[in-house]
Amino acid sequence: MSDWMVTQSPLAGRRPRALSPFREHLRDTFWFAPTAAMVSVFVVWVAAQALDTAVVEALQEDGDYETLDELLRFAQDAKTVVNVVSSAMMTFIGVVFSISLVAVQMASGQFTPRVVRLFVRSRITKATFAVFLATFVLTLLVLTAFDTADDPRDVSTLPLVQSVLTLCMVALSLLLFVLYVNATLRLMRVSHVIARIAAESFRVIASMPAPTGGQDMPGLGSVTAWVPHEGRAGVLRDVHVARLVRVARKHGVVLRLVPRIGDFVVPGTPVLAVHGGSAPPRGALRYTTSVGVERTYHQDLGFGLRQLSDIALRALSPAINDPTTAVQALDRVVQLLAALSRYPLDAALHRDRDGTVRLVQPVPGWTQLVDLGFTEVRGCAVGSPQVSRRMLAGLDDLMLLAPPERREPLLRHRELLRQAVDESALSPADRAFALRPDRQGIG
Repeated sequence: MSDWMVTQSPLAGRRPRALSPFREHLRDTFWFAPTAAMVSVFVVWVAAQALDTAVVEALQEDGDYETLDELLRFAQDAKTVVNVVSSAMMTFIGVVFSISLVAVQMASGQFTPRVVRLFVRSRITKATFAVFLATFVLTLLVLTAFDTADDPRDVSTLPLVQSVLTLCMVALSLLLFVLYVNATLRLMRVSHVIARIAAESFRVIASMPAPTGGQDMPGLGSVTAWVPHEGRAGVLRDVHVARLVRVARKHGVVLRLVPRIGDFVVPGTPVLAVHGGSAPPRGALRYTTSVGVERTYHQDLGFGLRQLSDIALRALSPAINDPTTAVQALDRVVQLLAALSRYPLDAALHRDRDGTVRLVQPVPGWTQLVDLGFTEVRGCAVGSPQVSRRMLAGLDDLMLLAPPERREPLLRHRELLRQAVDESALSPADRAFALRPDRQGIG
């Protein structure tokens, strides 16, 4: 491990700020926002009903029965409107749900199944469903608040504020429906999907410890204990860095994460290596690692490149044969690698408030990231000069940005691509054309 390049955590000298894996996991769920909206609208309805009751009682105390009679007629008209809204909202919800299923099915079949996560994480989709369901629940609650009395003196409450609130929710639902359709249509276009993947990947890069210059891995000594993985098998989604740093500091040890984020772990395999002492108790390490059925963006540096590579491979398959989409994916691959070309990789060091290294977290190295972005696409690029030209231009751009010690994998991929094109059945003129760098593929 002495030849690892590392990233020094910007938290040296103070307690690291706790990450929030729970918040990231909620973004990957679809139930939380609608449930929270329905609970919130119930609370709002209770407050609105109390306000309506107070208004009626105040008018009855003042003897203003003429105003109450007018409000009673208004409430009867409002009841008709609320009835119509209640019936229409379920139809509206069904339409939105159908649009979502069609969009997800098309994206999964045309791009890659892993882009379905973009639809699940879409804020506008969650907001639309949440507001629609909240409006439907509100209409049911308002219908129960209508008083059947015809005499203003016998009226106990009139849902005046509630009716106005319902109309406001309907207006908000219509606005969100327009925004939702627009956002869904954008996500069905491959260029916007690729851009979203790149944006999520840059968020992961931004969340990494800020680089402060390369330094050698400190001597950790031999492994004194192992912490095995307990629980179900699955993909390591993320770790709670701040909690692991606190546990390691409390017990005077250094913890090293054995698998990388995104690796598949099975029960019994080591997940943490302990240096400098015995392993912390199991209770202290509870909820420090999260395992799921699929990879997530949170802390996973290579997941974005994995999706971009999948989209390019799907586009180059004989069934789709869309090299332009592969070029668009390569554009973002080059963009991500350019951002990481001078970034310290291979491992991240997390320190406690005294500046002592307490957690070593492996991250993909430069060679691994370059291979992830180019290897599989390069194998399918021989028959598409548009893709080979774009890949060569991207490799040339990266060689200008990367330091000399990081140019070897770029040169290797360039040479392998040249050999593959030279060994193809193309004519000499076509081979020369396919090996001419072009940032637009065939511009």
